[in-house]
Amino acid sequence: MSTDTSPAQAGEGILFVAETAAQRAQRFGLAQSGARPTLLEYVRDVWAKRHFISSFATANTLAAYTGAKLGQIWQILTPLLNAAVYFLIFGELLHTSRGIHHFLGFLVTGVFVFNFTMSSINYGTRAISARLELIRALHFPRACLPIAYTLTQLQQLAVSVLVFMVIDVANGAGISWRWILVVPALVLLTVFNTGCTMIVARLGARTPDVSQLMPFLLRTWMYCSGLFYSISSITKSHSPWIKQVLDLNPMVMFIDVIRSAMNVSGGPLPHHAWIELVVWTLVVGVGGFVYFWQAEEQYGRG
Repeated sequence: MSTDTSPAQAGEGILFVAETAAQRAQRFGLAQSGARPTLLEYVRDVWAKRHFISSFATANTLAAYTGAKLGQIWQILTPLLNAAVYFLIFGELLHTSRGIHHFLGFLVTGVFVFNFTMSSINYGTRAISARLELIRALHFPRACLPIAYTLTQLQQLAVSVLVFMVIDVANGAGISWRWILVVPALVLLTVFNTGCTMIVARLGARTPDVSQLMPFLLRTWMYCSGLFYSISSITKSHSPWIKQVLDLNPMVMFIDVIRSAMNVSGGPLPHHAWIELVVWTLVVGVGGFVYFWQAEEQYGRG
């Protein structure tokens, strides 16, 4: 049996050995499994999975209170009970309601809006770590998970806002055309929250302790967002820089715009309010998405 090798075959063998694995894969048209797609491809893939995101968010909403006897009623009772506690402490005991017309509506709106952001971020810190089995079993853009968790909280907020509108009308307030402005404000807030959720989702996937630290950070953020008091009234006796620092808080502007739309504003809005909301939405929403995408191939590894 002849074992002679032609010069051409020998040369090809030497070339094959000298090639790296990456070069060999490229030569045969092979692609790396789990490699990060380009940003544009990633956006298209997320959009293609929009029905999965919607179904996942709805399933989370329905499953949230399945173990409670009152079921989905807690979706309304939880923010209302929180608002009642805050009204008792801040409105009646600490008298932060002074100078604020319709303080109950002022308070409830702030609580509902901030709870949307707070819940989205809290769930976002565990968006990857809590779904490792799903991530390792199925191929889909991991951004679907933080987006779905944000939409879950949006669904709960929508119910709360409708309940508040009914209560407001029952108390004698007329239906106002300004309520329409709530819709674009919530769209911007949803994109902003999605960006925040994606940022903490990546951090939480790498460092699980983030989920333990986040409640303390969010509580501090809440007390600096003017939920229970008018920032302009509270800071009158303080240095001007304190108000300027508090006004840099994006949640202050989001809450004030929605309060204005609901006719429970604690004061006039600055002329640049909507522009500021759009800027914050673009910076955090787009920036958070890109930041999350950059670590796409790392999720579920290890």
